[in-house]
Amino acid sequence: MTNSAGKLAARNKIAGGNRMELLLFRLRGRQLYGINVFKVKEIIPCPRLTSLPHHTAEVRGVAHVREGAISILDLGMAIRQPPMENPRENFVIVTEYNRRTQGFLVREVDRIVNIDWEEVHPPPKGSGKNSFLTAVTQMDNQLIEIIDVEKIIASVDPLAQGVSSNLLTDEIKAIAGNYHILLVDDSSVARNQVERNLTETGVQFTSLTNGKEALDYLNNLADEGKNISDEFLMIISDIEMPEMDGYTLTNRIKQDPRLSNLTVLLHSSLSGIFNEAMVKKVGANFFLAKYDADELARVVIGEIKKAATAKR
Repeated sequence: MTNSAGKLAARNKIAGGNRMELLLFRLRGRQLYGINVFKVKEIIPCPRLTSLPHHTAEVRGVAHVREGAISILDLGMAIRQPPMENPRENFVIVTEYNRRTQGFLVREVDRIVNIDWEEVHPPPKGSGKNSFLTAVTQMDNQLIEIIDVEKIIASVDPLAQGVSSNLLTDEIKAIAGNYHILLVDDSSVARNQVERNLTETGVQFTSLTNGKEALDYLNNLADEGKNISDEFLMIISDIEMPEMDGYTLTNRIKQDPRLSNLTVLLHSSLSGIFNEAMVKKVGANFFLAKYDADELARVVIGEIKKAATAKR
């Protein structure tokens, strides 16, 4: 087995077991923060930065790395902390989110830990809608705050992408409201993006925030005797979520005869060959990397047309 194949197999085993690898780092003080290792391309000492005019203060500049020229975002500033002093004395975590490569300036990188999603919980309710946390967990009696990177990126470089009008035909507009989609995503920014997309398409939707909540919801409907395929056109689920990830949710759905006919689209800022392998392993029907409004709309419209044809 090659080294890359070995890494892929190991990652499949971790994700398929409702687990993830979390990269821990610090910004200011002793507080530990985390992001999923699967989104990390490399960690480097901060290179020389070239200032960019007309950018928000959080973007400290552009650096030339192996991926080419990338923006370097001061992660502390992005979560309302003071700017990082002397950037060249700090580190950059090079990541790929939502099809874009960017670097996050941090004070120091701590370590990588393997953690069960069941040990990861939504942030405290008191953190408020302006919080940049997507989840929290504990390790060695220390709180680890997991950052909602999609929210940070959207605050600095927001996506203003709607569904192309040529996709929304009169035929689709006339029938889309007859169909209902279950949306599952812990990131408020990502959830809002998809909700806007579904609203433009005209389909009804119910939004939930993690895989456990979604599975409980579906099981309750099935226990009431509801035909899940009649209730929902499909489910659109994130992959990274506290308590139960999208891979585990999909696997549970496909293993339950009452739920197995439900079409599952995994929609994630994770991308690459790893996800293609996992999509096949858990039995998902589709995978899309976030976020392309037209790609998502095409899948939803395709499912609407398929369902409408089956009714004739």
